[in-house]
Formats: sequence, structure tokens, C-alpha cells
Amino acid sequence: MERPAERVVTRASIDFTSEGLRYTCDVNPPKAQEAAAPRPQALVLAGGSGTRFWPLSRRSRPKQLLALEGSRSLLQATVDRLAPLIEPHQIWVVTTRELVKEVRRQLPEVPTRQILVEPVGRNTAPAIAWSIRSMPEELRQSAVVVLPADHRVGDPEVFRLRLSQAIDAVCEQDLVMTLGVVPRWAETGYGYLRLGRTVDEKTGMRWVSRFTEKPDARTARRFVKSGNYLWNAGIFVFRGATLLRLISELVPALHAGIERIAAARGKDSLAELYPRLPAAPIDTAVMEKVAKLATLPLDCGWSDLGSWAALAEVRPKDDLGNAVAGDVVAVDAADNLLYAERGTVAVLGVSDLVVVRTADTVLVLPLARAQEVRRLLTELESRGRTELT
Repeated sequence: MERPAERVVTRASIDFTSEGLRYTCDVNPPKAQEAAAPRPQALVLAGGSGTRFWPLSRRSRPKQLLALEGSRSLLQATVDRLAPLIEPHQIWVVTTRELVKEVRRQLPEVPTRQILVEPVGRNTAPAIAWSIRSMPEELRQSAVVVLPADHRVGDPEVFRLRLSQAIDAVCEQDLVMTLGVVPRWAETGYGYLRLGRTVDEKTGMRWVSRFTEKPDARTARRFVKSGNYLWNAGIFVFRGATLLRLISELVPALHAGIERIAAARGKDSLAELYPRLPAAPIDTAVMEKVAKLATLPLDCGWSDLGSWAALAEVRPKDDLGNAVAGDVVAVDAADNLLYAERGTVAVLGVSDLVVVRTADTVLVLPLARAQEVRRLLTELESRGRTELT
């Protein structure tokens, strides 16, 4: 009897399709019966100081914990828009001791062990490195999506499509990816990505040739007019193991500190060692130094919601251009942001203002100076009014 030929498995892949999105990750297992590579993970950065949307936001309630549009907070909306591409059991969150209780309350679907707590804030490079090192080794081999908890996306389906394309590229080519936002105006409050050569004409993937810090107005207009720049949204995709390797090469002191924490394995050692980690943003510590960083253009109604003025841009408006929330009465008033968390806000004959009422504070300032709200916090702190901050 002729013996059947042996089946040799040289390549395996994970394929799944949902909401029109296709995800494929190829792996090469040593044995055919071994499990396929893990599905992508997401790391949500959920720290923050709570200054930009004061008095609605406070130290104990920064903007990612606020429901600025609808009934879901920005943190909850961030997790919601990842599904079904990345489900809650594939999500990790890194936050602070002050916020962890509320984060757990808002995200009961995320496993508690995957909500990580920084003893102190050391910026995004240590937060990301430590969080990825805290994942099981097999998950570090998968694609990891890193994204802030406090951004707004107008079209989640387009966002997921771009994210799925980035995950495919990472799994197939071990690329380091960032999603850059197609600029809608000459913004001076964002950093920019300068585009290099085309990587994939079908998806529009390009190499990033340079990071540019926040430009002045004239430079920003030139960037947007050229069509060769994207906003830096701080959204990254890479294999976890690849990121840790890059950190070992580019920031050896951070890598050594993370490994000491991993070897110590204890809350006491974490509290002792974590504050010693070198503080740096992931952009300057790693991404600006990577030899090849790829990007996909993202056009999905993205906003970092960096101020009350940014919220006014995305909220529905009445016939006179007022963006309103809560119990508001506006007479002969135009182009204002009027927000009543408690009680009523009533205005007459005014324009281009921010008016916000909470249980203990009323804020009034010109819309054009919304970024200066931090000056009020500085003044309150100098007067010892920390109950309002």
C-alpha cells in the first residue's frame, strides 16, 4: 500500500472579516498543530492632567473621562470604535493611580489585569515600553496599536479600515507604522509628518521623511498647501517585540530600567524603580529616530479636542452658529460655545465666546483664547484654590 505524502506546513495565516474589514497576519509556526499567532492588541494611553476643558475637567476627571458628545466618554468611545477589529479582551489601558478607579468603572468589559497603573507620570515612552513589557511574551509578538484615550473620530468605519491596513502591513512586513491625519486647515497646534516615497500605491502608504514640531502660521499654511504633510495624531502600530528592540537600541537606559522592573516583579519595586525611568515622549525618543517609519493618511473627522474651541468645531450648531450643550438660552447671540453641565446658561447679544457652567464654577472667555484656560488654573493654584482644580 502506497504511503500518503506527508503534509508540510510552511506558512500559516489568520484571516477574519467583519464590517467589510479583512485582517491577515502570517506566521511561520515550527509545528502545524501550534496555535496561530495572537490577534492584535491595543494599548490606550489614559493619563492626563485635566486642564484643557476646565472647569468641566479637573485633575480627578480629565477630558478622556468626560462625555463631550453623547452619553459615552472619550475613553469609552475610543474602546468602542476599535471593535470588532480589536475586541475588549485584546485591549490594554495605562493610566494613573488617581484615575484608575474611574477607568475601571467606565470599562468593565476590559479585563482588570489589563488596566495598568503608572506610579508616576514619566511621559509616553516609558508608559508604552512598560505596558508592552507587561504583556505576555506571545502577545508581544503580535501587532500592537497605541492610541490616546481622548481623541474624537467622526467616522469610525474609515478609522478601522485604515487601522486594519496598518495592522496588515505590520504583520506582513514588520513595519513600524503611524496614522497621519489629512490636514483640514493650517493648524499651528499640531506636529506634522513630512511624506517621503510611496510604499504602496493601493493604500497610499508612504514613508515618513521627517517629523516637524508645531509650526508657526505661515509655515503651517505652506505645509497644507504643498499636500505633502499630515498631522501627527500620535497613533502608532508595530509589533510589541519590535518596539522593545528599538528601545533597547535607541534608549538603552529606558530598556535597562524596564528590564529591572520586569525582573523585580512587585508593586513595591515598581513604585521604587518606575520614577527612575528617563522621561521622554515616544515621538522624540523612538519614532523620530527609526530608520524606516511608514504612514497611512487618515481622513475620518479626527480631532484631538485640545480646547473648548476644538469642541465648538465638532458639535452641532443652531441657526446662528452657537454650539450648545445642556439647558441654554441664547438671544441675538452667534458663534458661541455654550455649555451647561448644571443649571442654565443664558446669553444675549454676544458672539465668539466660551461660556461654561458647572456645579461650582462659571467660565467666560473669548473663543479665540480658549487655549489660555490654563492661565486661570495657574492663578487659582497661586491663590490656594485647589478645590477648583
